[in-house]
Amino acid sequence: MPNTYSKLHAQIIFAVKGRSNFIQNEWRDEFYKYISGIVDGKSQKLYSIGGMPDHIHLLIGYKPSVSISDLVRDIKSNSSAFVNRKMFINKKFQWQSGFGAFSYGQSQVSDVIRYIENQQEHHKHRTFKEEYIQFLKSFNIEYESEYLFEFYD
Repeated sequence: MPNTYSKLHAQIIFAVKGRSNFIQNEWRDEFYKYISGIVDGKSQKLYSIGGMPDHIHLLIGYKPSVSISDLVRDIKSNSSAFVNRKMFINKKFQWQSGFGAFSYGQSQVSDVIRYIENQQEHHKHRTFKEEYIQFLKSFNIEYESEYLFEFYD
């Protein structure tokens, strides 16, 4: 698109189906590199990726030529196929349906990157459910509890 300029950033969060702790340290780096390739293949920019064994955070700089829903759909479907093809686990790997997407300005990017890189530390003090609901509240997103991720306490 000529004369179209943008600088859009979104933190995207989604969880493993059943909140299973399937994302293991032994293959996590390879998995994250694969997801990075998916994002790059869609001509988008991945600033940061991180998470826990049961969920993932991505900070993406995206162009309006691709909708976030389409991008997340492609990341989730291709990355789950990758895990299953590589047989990293002895069960079928799937992501839960849905995702969270939260927008940020350029001045917030380094803080979000730090947040994503420090997931292990954050989850010493609060659960994924607490974290996710705090995002929804911080961004003034109305939600209904029955339509959130499956949370297991």
